[in-house]
Amino acid sequence: MSTPRNTETTAPAGLFKGTEGYRTWSIGINGGALAPVAFTGGHNDFTKWQLSYGYGAYVKWQLLHFMSLRADFLGGQLKGNNDKKLGNGSAPNSPYSQFETQLQWSGSLNAVFNVANMNFFAKRNFMQLYVSAGGGLAGYKPTITTTGNVTTDYKPNGNITEFFVPVGAGLKFKLSESVNFDIGYTMHYPDGDNLDGVPNGIGRDKYSYGYIGVEFPLGKKSKPQLAWHNPIAEMYDDLSSQRDQVKLELDAQKEANAKLAADMAKLTADSDGDGVSDMFDKCPNTPKGEKVDGAGCTLPRDTVQPKQVKIFVTEADNRLVREAIANLEFETGKASIKAASFPALDRVAELLTQKGFSIKLSGHTDNVGKAESNMILSKQRAESVKSYLVGRGVNPSKVEAVGYGQTQPIASNKTAAGRQQNRRVEFVLY
Repeated sequence: MSTPRNTETTAPAGLFKGTEGYRTWSIGINGGALAPVAFTGGHNDFTKWQLSYGYGAYVKWQLLHFMSLRADFLGGQLKGNNDKKLGNGSAPNSPYSQFETQLQWSGSLNAVFNVANMNFFAKRNFMQLYVSAGGGLAGYKPTITTTGNVTTDYKPNGNITEFFVPVGAGLKFKLSESVNFDIGYTMHYPDGDNLDGVPNGIGRDKYSYGYIGVEFPLGKKSKPQLAWHNPIAEMYDDLSSQRDQVKLELDAQKEANAKLAADMAKLTADSDGDGVSDMFDKCPNTPKGEKVDGAGCTLPRDTVQPKQVKIFVTEADNRLVREAIANLEFETGKASIKAASFPALDRVAELLTQKGFSIKLSGHTDNVGKAESNMILSKQRAESVKSYLVGRGVNPSKVEAVGYGQTQPIASNKTAAGRQQNRRVEFVLY
C-alpha cells in the first residue's frame, strides 16, 4: 500500500532519538453500538441481546512507536429480552421479560499496542492494527420488566459501580497529519453479575462496544506523529544512505587513485632512457648511452686529451714501505695490528697520498693449523693493513689486499726459523 497524498507536510524525523521531535498526545471521539454480549465468551441472563447506542472519548499518550497509554470514557445503553425460545422450543423459565441498563459512565486506563503496520517498509505508515487491555470502573443503572409488564429498578437506592477489564482491537487509518480514522471493538468483563439486573452469581454478564471515530493529534503540525513513525524503515533507509555514501566515496577514491597513477606514469615516463622524465626532457630521443644534463640534452664532449702523468717509484720509496712491512706486528693468531707498528704505517700512508702510488698487499702464513683457517687469517691481516691505510686518508681504490695462506712459502716450514719467514706480508708499490 502506498502513502496517500495530502497537502500537509512535516519535517523529516530522522532516526529515532527520543520523542521530542514527535507529537505524542492526541484526543479522540467515537460512536457506535453497545451489546450485552462478548464474542469471546459470556453474555447475559436473557435469551436475546439487542444493539443500542454508545458513545465514547479518550485521551492518549504515545510512549513509544508501538505502545501508548489511553484513558477512555464510555456511555450508552444496554438492552436484552427473553423473546428468543430455548433450544428445545420452550420459553425461558424466567419471571422477567426484558432489561434495560443505562451505562451512565465508565472510565478505564488501557495499554494500546501497535502489533502491525501496513506498508511496513515505509517511514510513515497509513494503517495500523492495534490491541488494547486495561482496567477501569463503570457506573450503570439496570431496570427490569417482569412478564406481567411491570418495570422496576434493580437497585432502587442508586447506581451500581463495578470494576471491569476491557480488551479490544481495531484498525486506525491516517487521513492526514491532523486526523486519524478509527474502527474498533472492545469487550468488557465486569467483576460482578449485576449488569442485566438478574444476579445468578455465575459471572455471565459481559458487554461489548463496536465503534467508529476520529482522532486528533495535539501539538505542532510540523512534527510527525510518533505512532506512525517506523524506526525500522528509517534505520533501513539511513543504512542504505550510508552505504550509498560510502560507495560514492570509494568510487571517488578509485578515480583519484587512477588519476594519480596516470600522473605518476606521465611523470616517470622516459622514452629515450636518458634518465630524464619526458615531462622535463627538452631534448627527446637522445641516443642511448649519451650522457645528458638535467634537461635531457647531450653534454658537450671534452676534446682535450688528459695529460699522461708517469709515476716513478724510487728506491727510497720502496725502502720506506719495506721497513714498515718488515716491522709489522700482529696479535698472536689474530689480524689485529699492534700499536708499535702504527708510526711506520703512518709514513706509508703519507707516501701513498702525496705521490698517488698504488700498493698491493699479500698476506702469507706458515703451515701450522688448518689450511682454510690460514687462508682466512692471511686475508684478514692484509685487509687490516688496508683498513689502517684508508683510515689515514689513502684512497681505497689505491690499495689491494689479498691472502694466500700457506700456499706460497719462501722457507721450510719444518724449522721455527723457516716458519717465521713464511709468516709475512709482502707488497708491490706502483
